[in-house]
Amino acid sequence: MKNMKKLLIALAFLPVAALANEAKMDVSAPVNLSDHDSLQRGAKTFVNYCLSCHSANYMRYNRLQDIGLTEKQIKENLVFAGDKVGETMQVGMNPKDAKAWFGAAPPDLSVEVRARGADWVYAYLRGFYKDDTRPSGWNNTVFDKVAMPHVLYELQGIQVLNHETHQLELVKAGRMNPQEYDAFVGDLTNYMTYMAEPKQQNRKHTGIWVLLILGVLLVMAKKLKKEYWKDIK
Repeated sequence: MKNMKKLLIALAFLPVAALANEAKMDVSAPVNLSDHDSLQRGAKTFVNYCLSCHSANYMRYNRLQDIGLTEKQIKENLVFAGDKVGETMQVGMNPKDAKAWFGAAPPDLSVEVRARGADWVYAYLRGFYKDDTRPSGWNNTVFDKVAMPHVLYELQGIQVLNHETHQLELVKAGRMNPQEYDAFVGDLTNYMTYMAEPKQQNRKHTGIWVLLILGVLLVMAKKLKKEYWKDIK
């Protein structure tokens, strides 16, 4: 009975937690899997800024040909450390070192968007703020007490959290203005969405054709039924 009461209490608070989490998702992620230019920029950002700590073990470099990159472009611009185009995106950091530095090895990002949602990832990348109480010196409005440091702070600048308004305030500008930074992490989120399910567009297109064919078959079946039963009263 005690366990049942705990479960009911937890379920009662789920809508509240969901609303609190939703409040932090102030802007929807600019996801457009048909925008190959955005996906290519996001792939470059992922390799340059994320792959040194995070792996993407379910994504192969050669899948980037599906977003308009040639094998030569992938080799020259995105594959480092002797990796081959057919290999998966392996992390550059030693997992043991990562655990020693951050307290836990950074997670694989192959399906991060499928696990948390594109809006969550987009808000997370924009939600870092300076917090001297944290070991890394950073915290995040979406992921409280996050262990990851803000690796993009030179681009975004330094934000602080106004505890009265619960809003982030930019106190030191970065190399990008807020609109440029939002576009930058928007491309990264777009690519991570693609990476989480590279065949998503094909799946949707196939689904449309399947529904159309089933619709045609349904019409034919109804006409056949009507013809078969027309002389039976």
